Amino acid sequence: MSVPKLAVWKLASCDGCQLTLLDCEDELLSVAAKVEIAYFLEASSFKGRGPYDLSLIEGSVTTEEDLHRVQHIRRVSKHVVTIGACATAGGIQALRNFADVREFISVVYARPDYIATLEHSTPVSAHVAVDFELRGCPIDKRQLLEVLSAFLAGRRPVIPEESVCVECKERGNPCVMVAHGTPCLGPVTQAGCGALCPAFNRGCFGCFGPLRSANAATLAGLPGVTRTFSDFQEAR
Repeated sequence: MSVPKLAVWKLASCDGCQLTLLDCEDELLSVAAKVEIAYFLEASSFKGRGPYDLSLIEGSVTTEEDLHRVQHIRRVSKHVVTIGACATAGGIQALRNFADVREFISVVYARPDYIATLEHSTPVSAHVAVDFELRGCPIDKRQLLEVLSAFLAGRRPVIPEESVCVECKERGNPCVMVAHGTPCLGPVTQAGCGALCPAFNRGCFGCFGPLRSANAATLAGLPGVTRTFSDFQEAR
């Protein structure tokens, strides 16, 4: 029986989600015993040839080269899983989508003519079929191990889809919005971080992306949220 081949790819990103895989340490040894890590340049210069049973993709599509790479990865992979905010939603570099990217380039780079980029930063799923999306910035180690285990076992990963508010209740955190009037995206953000920021009396920043059933309009209308936004506007 052949050993499943795992490949890990990087597009436009900070490498944080790939490092989460390396941070698995002892668990990674168990994974390596059950799969052949055929391609993972963050960990090794070895480049094993496909086809691959499972490909993990970190990063958003921001260049023509990225676009061609994701199309190639899809062709040579049985399953494709995108990991992290960049790969699943475009990442922080998707801020360019709300402005003129050429203007940004002219301001940031001394030689704008050297820069080749697409007008928008987009998630991998905008270009190829994706079998599963793992949220987070960075992704959660336990959720990553669940995804790897699930695909090795031929089942669907079991990843929570409730809001961060549920994790707050599980940890016994007081609601920062109710107790302190602190703006928090927890009610509209998918769980996965363990309510890390609210545990330190900080509002959730939405690192794990929007909840599928998010009621953002109601959250935006809460007094604490609108007041803070007004204060921010005045400060500008």
